[in-house]
Amino acid sequence: MFRLLTIIAMVMALGLSPQVVADSNVTLIHAGTLIDGTSSEPQQRVTIRIENQRIVSIQSGFQRAGQGERVIDFRNGTIMPGFMDMHTHLTSQLGAGSYMHRFTHSPADVALRAAHFAELTLMAGFTTVRDLGDSFSASIALRNAVNQGLVIGPRIYTAGKSLATTGGHADPTNGVRPGLFDSPTPADGVLNGPYQARQAVRARYQEGANLIKLTATGGVLSMAASGDNPQFMMDELEAVVETARDYNMKVAVHAHGKDGMIRAIRAGVDSIEHGTYMDDEVFALMREHGTWFVPTITAGKSVAERAEIDGFFPEQVRPKAREIGPLIQGTFGRAYAAGVKIAFGTDSGVYDHGENAREFVYMVEAGMPPLEAIRSATANAAELLGVADELGTIEPGKLADLVGVRGNPLDDISLLRTMNFVMKDGVIYPQ
Repeated sequence: MFRLLTIIAMVMALGLSPQVVADSNVTLIHAGTLIDGTSSEPQQRVTIRIENQRIVSIQSGFQRAGQGERVIDFRNGTIMPGFMDMHTHLTSQLGAGSYMHRFTHSPADVALRAAHFAELTLMAGFTTVRDLGDSFSASIALRNAVNQGLVIGPRIYTAGKSLATTGGHADPTNGVRPGLFDSPTPADGVLNGPYQARQAVRARYQEGANLIKLTATGGVLSMAASGDNPQFMMDELEAVVETARDYNMKVAVHAHGKDGMIRAIRAGVDSIEHGTYMDDEVFALMREHGTWFVPTITAGKSVAERAEIDGFFPEQVRPKAREIGPLIQGTFGRAYAAGVKIAFGTDSGVYDHGENAREFVYMVEAGMPPLEAIRSATANAAELLGVADELGTIEPGKLADLVGVRGNPLDDISLLRTMNFVMKDGVIYPQ
């Protein structure tokens, strides 16, 4: 009886109507509108049947519940697949003074903050994420804790520590006086030459990472002069990709500058992140190689805004944030028009966690139709991640990751910034 009352209270707290609520492993969701991630048009007035963790059927009309089955009434809203953010950093969050965190935050500090950021991300409707660069392997521990039910958060696929060359965008000793830290090694994510590239990939595999992230060009937030110069040679890139393939790991590449992107695409990487200075030559090469683009417009907007706050960024970073940040939305619009494959990603952690859905608004502003923007965060993201057999669409047999909003986001994409219903693996959150 106590569990029954708990379920009723939970459903009422979500603003839903529990027509039938019972201690059962069967849930029916009455959806006024369904965006399933596959169809070119939304479906109207359907019932989604979920048993345990999986979707078992989608039927027209609002089906009656059987004995012991519960119903979630979403007849005035829209149900979609759980969103997937392909570029997050759950172990950090940029803020005033955050450049000191590497000196003041212990591994325990990082891990506990990451658990908080993970819960914010799930509550925002993002049931699956890629984490593309952490500290202390905290994202690997976080992934394991989520999988074990110890922490509330999205399903995490993590790269662990990003890979860089000496002085490159993800070199943790940038901006630090000599002697303060030991010289980083491939085990620390810093490599030079193809031999060390292989060693760095194998170190990530040994730690339990799911994929590889490397920084092929300079970046905005690193303590270095250039935000776009190429930072890996072809033999290094090829060694990373070839070694990653041996371990069935995909490769995501931070890149702002054109030359670094061209090298990475030709080396066979899976995705380009940010892509600020893409042009028609890069678009054509991405189409040829089937390379995905993960745009991170929200991060660009955020750093440009914060560059206007005196003292927020170190003076070496501030001009890069002003120059590069505002360009990403325009690049995204041109890439979409050019037919480049696009998967949703925001670079959360560069802005505040839990605001991931801002990206939908910026994508639509740049010319992508709302349905395509939603697809980029569902079916497309699942394809990039290599999990399309389990996630990314609402179909029988798939895992029951669903989100919902009141109203129709195809009429107002900003509705996605206020999530009214979150289900991951058949469990409704908050629990």
